Amino acid sequence: MSPRHPVRGWVAAWAIGGAFLLVARALWRIVPIAVEPLRPGAMTPAQAALYLTWLVVNVYVEGIRGFHRRFSPRVVARALYLARRPSPPLWHVLLAPFFATGLIHASRRRKITSWTLIFVIVGLVLAVRTLEQPWRGIVDGGVVAGLAVGLASLLLHTARAVAGREPPGPLDLPESAEP
Repeated sequence: MSPRHPVRGWVAAWAIGGAFLLVARALWRIVPIAVEPLRPGAMTPAQAALYLTWLVVNVYVEGIRGFHRRFSPRVVARALYLARRPSPPLWHVLLAPFFATGLIHASRRRKITSWTLIFVIVGLVLAVRTLEQPWRGIVDGGVVAGLAVGLASLLLHTARAVAGREPPGPLDLPESAEP
């Protein structure tokens, strides 16, 4: 992001910031449910051990493998690509968070993967809502941990990009739009 092109900086900021806000909103909504079982006496020792294990698993699987190694680098790379285009379509700029996350103007495989992931997540959210505490809190506790690592990862990859390091994420653009 070049300071000589402030509009380009705003496009990248909107793309990354919008993606960040989508994840942050989900995190904000489930934190209260995830901490509920942490009250004294709310879980058995076995449930507490499961909570901790699920937390660690989600930090690695969702946070590190999912967000840090895949999602965050791709979001930053696609945001920078969009910001650097000489004259991107207005709808790409307006929907920049969706562009950055690969939901629009992406390779067929990326769009299928991204949209499938959205539908799977919605399905899992609906299923988890039917669980009673402490089980719902246990599941959401792991998700909170993964999302928190994901948000930190997005900030880290963004800071690296601002410092001049190109993000390692693939662009996953449609074949007709490869740079």
